[in-house]
Amino acid sequence: MPTDFEEVKRKLLQTDEAFQQLATMHHDLDARLHDYADRHYLTEPEQVEEISLKKQKLQIKDQMESILRRHTGEREAAHAGRG
Repeated sequence: MPTDFEEVKRKLLQTDEAFQQLATMHHDLDARLHDYADRHYLTEPEQVEEISLKKQKLQIKDQMESILRRHTGEREAAHAGRG
């Protein structure tokens, strides 16, 4: 059974343009990082870029989770008001 968090995420992916953009950016960074992970050797500039990509991906994930928490909190508050 999906959690409220997963349900809200699914809804945001369909309705929230900013969340969609963050999700796309996160996916793109993940793909680039997988390319680096598949290599046997990274040059020094590639290592620096890999670290930068990981930081960017984490920042985007934090932004997405903040939006999810805000929407999950709004939903919980709406349910509490009905009770």
